[in-house]
Amino acid sequence: MTNATPTIEVYGASIICASCVNAPSSKDTYEWLQAAIDRKYPNQAYTLRYIDIEQPIENERDQSYADRINEDEFFYPLVLINDEMIGEGYIQLKPVFTKLEALGFTAV
Repeated sequence: MTNATPTIEVYGASIICASCVNAPSSKDTYEWLQAAIDRKYPNQAYTLRYIDIEQPIENERDQSYADRINEDEFFYPLVLINDEMIGEGYIQLKPVFTKLEALGFTAV
């Protein structure tokens, strides 16, 4: 595994994206990702962050992504792993798992 702990970020809002009919909420996506990653890759370290784009954001980088979502450049939830966009709107596990395995994660 690589030395660095991957950072997974989920940008979202409490209301479901209008373009993502029948998709889970951003917070539900965050919780679902955490459960799925922990189940498939137990005891492998990663950082998972949830950034609510409707709340005040002090970090300029996070604010930039929130602004881009609010300007319709991205759908939400927006998922990044180590600053690489993995998915937006309706999130699927395969691209997340593919990226984590490229970073050295091993499935059990």
